[in-house]
Amino acid sequence: MRLKTIVTSGILAALYIAFSFALTPLLTFGALQFRLGEMFNHLVVFNKKYFFGIIIGVFITNLFSPLGVYDLVFGLGQSVIALAITIAVSKFVSSYLVRMLINTAVFSVSMILVAWELNLALDLPFFATWLSTALCELAVMLLGIPLVTALNRKLKFKDRV
Repeated sequence: MRLKTIVTSGILAALYIAFSFALTPLLTFGALQFRLGEMFNHLVVFNKKYFFGIIIGVFITNLFSPLGVYDLVFGLGQSVIALAITIAVSKFVSSYLVRMLINTAVFSVSMILVAWELNLALDLPFFATWLSTALCELAVMLLGIPLVTALNRKLKFKDRV
């Protein structure tokens, strides 16, 4: 792995962590998850090498979860699976906007794993929790599309890693 990729991954992980805790831990973990760092998930539609920085950011953020190992397994697993699906699908879609919309849908639907986690750990109702976490993820990811698109015009994410 090139030094540039390692440094970029570290910066991305730090940004993910900072944005995730921007609203408070109450909105980072639990049935309502407005984890702003999730906007960075869109970077994999530009270059799959952003995967590492995002996953490191998710891992470190989840180390602070009150759910402990549950969040390290389910939360990290959800991110790995959703990012992998997005990377695989992106090979067949040329439009970055369409890729981000697919990414948003994949992440929102895959919140089923987080709902399962919260059901096991906190005995929250599964379907209501899936709905609430998916809607929160949908909102954050949709909010991220215009932001990431605007940043990409200036930063050219495809070429940064």
